Order: sequence, then C-alpha cells, then structure tokens
Amino acid sequence: MAADIGFGSLFITLIVALYGVGAAIYGERNKDNMWVDSARNAMLLTFPLLTISVASLIYLLVTDQYQIAYVARVSSRSMPVYLKVAALWGSQAGSLVFWSWLLAAFASAVTLRKWDRERDLLPWVIVVSLGTLAFFLVMNIFFENPFAKLWQTAQRVVIAMTAPENALPLVPRDGQGLNPLLRHPGMVIHPPMQYLGFVAFIIPYAFAMASLITGRADDSWIRITRKWTLWAWLFLSLGLVLGMRWAYDVLGWGGYWGWDPVEISAFMPWLTGTAFLHSVMIQEKRVMFKQWNMVLIILTYDLVIFGTFLTRSGVLSSVHSFAQSAIGPLFFVFIALTLTASLGLVLYRWDDLKSKNSLKSFFSREALFLLNNLLFLGILVASFWGVIFPLISELATGQKVTVGPPFYERATAPLFGGLMLLMGVAPLAAWGYSSWKTLNRSLVKPFFASLTVIPVTFALGIWQPWYAVLAFWLIGFVITVTICEFWRGSMSRARRFDENFFAALWQLVKRHRRRYGGYIIHLSMILMALGILGIEVFQAETQGTIAQGESLQLGVYSMTYERLDNFDTDDGRNLARAMVSVSKNGKEVGKLYPRRDYFYDSQQFVTIPGVRSTLADDFYVILIDWKPISQAGATFKIYHNPLVKWMWIGAWVFTFGILVAAWPEKKPHSPRQTRIRS
Repeated sequence: MAADIGFGSLFITLIVALYGVGAAIYGERNKDNMWVDSARNAMLLTFPLLTISVASLIYLLVTDQYQIAYVARVSSRSMPVYLKVAALWGSQAGSLVFWSWLLAAFASAVTLRKWDRERDLLPWVIVVSLGTLAFFLVMNIFFENPFAKLWQTAQRVVIAMTAPENALPLVPRDGQGLNPLLRHPGMVIHPPMQYLGFVAFIIPYAFAMASLITGRADDSWIRITRKWTLWAWLFLSLGLVLGMRWAYDVLGWGGYWGWDPVEISAFMPWLTGTAFLHSVMIQEKRVMFKQWNMVLIILTYDLVIFGTFLTRSGVLSSVHSFAQSAIGPLFFVFIALTLTASLGLVLYRWDDLKSKNSLKSFFSREALFLLNNLLFLGILVASFWGVIFPLISELATGQKVTVGPPFYERATAPLFGGLMLLMGVAPLAAWGYSSWKTLNRSLVKPFFASLTVIPVTFALGIWQPWYAVLAFWLIGFVITVTICEFWRGSMSRARRFDENFFAALWQLVKRHRRRYGGYIIHLSMILMALGILGIEVFQAETQGTIAQGESLQLGVYSMTYERLDNFDTDDGRNLARAMVSVSKNGKEVGKLYPRRDYFYDSQQFVTIPGVRSTLADDFYVILIDWKPISQAGATFKIYHNPLVKWMWIGAWVFTFGILVAAWPEKKPHSPRQTRIRS
C-alpha cells in the first residue's frame, strides 16, 4: 500500500508540474493573472505531494519491506534506523526522489515571497523551476522507480509495479544492505548538503532566465536571489568538504581528494558559482558584467545537471558513482537543450545586457575581480577536460584513457596560486579608477610584514621545494591583508564614534556583513590552503609487514604493533582491529586502533584508519592485511600528513563566514504615515 501511495504521489506531482508549466505560459501569453496564480498554486502543491512520496519510501525502508526492489538493494535488518533513513539517497532511484523533493521545497518557498514588483518574472520562474522538476520526475517514474516490486516468474526475477503474467510476489528474507562505504556519518550528511547546493542554484538560474525572457536588463533578479546564491554556495561547499572528510576517514588511502571524476563534477559548479558570487558584486556596485553574470549562472545550472549526469549515468568509473543506467542519454539531451536555449536567450538579449560603464583601469577592483573570474574558469576548463578526456579517447580510439591527479595538479596549481595572490591584492584596490602607484601604496606595508614568513619557514627547516616557500609567503600575505582590513576599519570607527576596539569591530561587521563575511571566507580558504599545502607537498609514507612487538619507522614517528582482535558486532559486522602504539622522537604519544570491517549483508570490506591528529600533523595508520595468528604478522601502511588539520579548521571558519555574510539584516522601521485632513 505504501509503495502504491508513494508512486501515485510521484505521478500526480508530474501531472501537477506539467500543468503548472502550461498554466504559467498560457496565463502570461493571455495576460490572465488567474492562470498564473493557478500555476503558482501548482508549484506550491508539488512539495506536499513529494513529501508523501519521500515519507512512503522512508516507511518502506525503516519497516524492512524487502518486496520493494529498492529496499532490498540498499537496506538490511542489521542496519540501524538512521542508516535506513539515509538509504533514501543511498542509490540512484532514491537519490532522484530526494533531489526532486528538495527542488520542490525550494520552488515552493520562492513562490511565497511577495511578487508585487516582479510580477512579470513569476510565470517564467515557474516554467523553469517546474520544467526542471518535471524532468527529474520523468526519470523516476519511467526509468528509476524506487517503488517497483520484486516478482518471481518461472524463468527470472522481474522488477515492476504490477504483477507480470504468471508471476508471484518475491519477498527476500533480508536485504543486501547499504554500501558499507556509505555508512560513515560523513556520508549521511554529505549527499544532502551537496544536493541542497545543487538544487538551490536552480533558483537564481530560474530568475535569470525569467529576466532574459521578459527583457528586463536591470539587476533585480540578482538582488532577489542574492541570499539563495549564498546559501547554495554554502551547502555545495559543505558537501565538498564533508566528502573530503569521508574520503580521508573511510577510503583509506591517506588523502582527502583524488581528483575522482565525481568529485570534480561537484567541484565544477562550485567554481562557476564562486565566480558568479564575485561577479554579481560588480554588477550591483558598478552596473557592469551583466552579460558575464548571465553566462556564469547558465554554466552553473548546466554543470549541476552535468554533475548529476556523471554520478548516475555510469559513463565514468568512480568510487562515488551509481551503477550504469539508461537515463544517461536523457540527461545528455536535457543538458544540451537547456544550454542551447539559455545561451540563445543571452545572445538574443546581448545588446540589452551591455553595461553602461567600462573598465577604466587594469588596477581597479573590478578589473581584479574579472581576472579572479578568469582564473576560476581556467581551473574549470582544466577540470572539465580531464573529466571528458576518457570519453573522447574512447570515441576516437576505442580505448578509455583516464587522466590522473598529476595532470590536474600541474594544470591548476599556478591558477590556485594566482587566486591566492588576488585574495590579498583585490581588497586593497579602489573601485573605478586606480593606478599602480595608488595600489602600490596600499600594498607596501602588508607586503613587507608578510616577508617575515620566509625566515620563519627557513627556521622550521623548510628550504625546498621553492614553490612551498612561495606558497607559505602567499598565505602569510593574505592573512596580513585580511587582518589589516579588520584593524583599519575598526580603528576608523572607534575614532569616529568614540568606541573601544572590540565594540567598533562588532558594529563594523554587523553593519557591513557581506564585505567582512567575505573577508572571513577568504581567511578560511587560506587556512584550508595551509592544510592542502602540508599534505600535498610534505606527505610521507611507508608500508611494511611486521610481527607482534615489531615497529615501523617514518621520520620522527615510530609505530609498534601490539595485538590484533577479531570479533563480531551486533550490527552484522566482523571487525579485525589492531592496536598499535605511536612514539614521536622516542616518546610514546598514544595508541591507535586501525581496523577492517567486514559487512555480512553486503559481503564487503571497509578500511577504517587510526589517526592521531594535532595542529602540526596527522599520523595515519591503515591495516592492510593480517594473519589469523597475530604473532605471524600484519601489514600496515602509515602516513605522515603535516598541517592537514587546518583543512578542517578552515571549513569551520568558512561556515562562520558564510553565516555572517548571509545573515538577514534588520530592516529599519519606517515611520508611521499620518493622513493630513484638508
């Protein structure tokens, strides 16, 4: 019954979405607000309808309804309830339902705003939002149905909503269980954050398309969607960071980013979204880059769909991706159609989008922002080429040639360095006209102050490689500039309003949240860059098979194998857990418990490293293999990862910065109007 209700609700939502698209177009063409309001109500209705579908699927998962093919594939009796709920997005069909539900939530929320001034945009926002939703619902209903049941015929097992001829219901005793790699807490949170980021970017795209269709050349669509864009960027960023943490904790290869195709598919819309966030500030302040902003939001939207396509089509091999599916070609067609139509609209309105102002100086802040965006797009081009190269090579030669991390690192490292430099230079540049002489005056003090970083790195024994010393100086330079900006603004306010420094700082950030929230985000990126630099340049590793009581040496660290425990758990796992003691410079600093978990339901292993983490470094131990008798030996791989903890600290600072920038400001109370009697 729950499966029928869930599927029926999906189907009704598709009809409602298609009706909303049709009603919005009809109402706009005939200037009939009644039809537009009806379309608006249809968009509001999609969220409760899809909530019924999501609730039905969760009910089926939690109550172990294994006659449903999706439940049998992703759940098992040994899984705790929270993992059964997380199985909603644990495979392809469920994740598409979850995606549609989130999109319906965002689309419904945006219809609740007051549309008095932007009434002309409403029908086209509905068309774009519900059109996208309808596409995903078609995927679910006709190709990836999470409510389909298992049936047994004489020859084979069939998956269908209704019973085939001469078929009986099939109810397995237990399910296969969620992929063990996805049972980590980070993966419980990571997909929802990433999906929220993906889906939220559809709202500014819908407003941009509505603005193009109606011929409005103002920046009202940017002002309306500013918060949506910030929150979308926050969620997508958190999704990326949580994915990196998952890789570091579960995949057991000593790192957090492997330039995997699906990792890159989430990274690419983040690049264009970041460029868009910087660029819209220029349009708001200087009425420039209108054409540029339209292209950026279109790229972000289609890269979101492209990322979903890569994850679910199976065209690329990835630890993150789902199995191959027939929906791949349909995704490709949808991307091609939306990209072509969107860019066609931009070209049609190209002259209307021309900016009244132009760049007056190569050293102005808007020019530096433009250079910043070009660097982001340079990283995007390198990433996109690396992702699609295996497909191109297979089409051209019949062999799929993959592109490894060295390509991405060599291609993007100089571009990331340029972005870091601009983070320090751009805040010191003036809007409008700025000469090199003017900019140089602002740069002198922070530049010489940051040079103190170089002797510090030498004192710590870091002489080479040269680019590491340069990177440490860049980090110091950006931190110096950022602190100076807070100091200069706070001291100026303190003198003006006779406040103490901390009160002035609080009021400064409170009154200019977007600007200083951005500075906090810059600071967080630099902290993350510190962690990236440490692990990418200075990581060391070794591997060996040792008997009980023997040790492995790696730099100043030594690891001694003490024992191995092997036991079953109540949740259907067998754990092989080693205990090792870790010494630094001959002094014991703690014990670690690397292990390998075997999941009986899915018959798969998962490697869980043991990690000793400090601000200075991580000591990371992986249990590779072992003999049944501990004295016979076990194989370990150990890593020394300097500074990597600053990666995760930077992520917390980043979240704080976004909250500062996006936190709603109190609107000033307007004085009560009084009617004058004549």
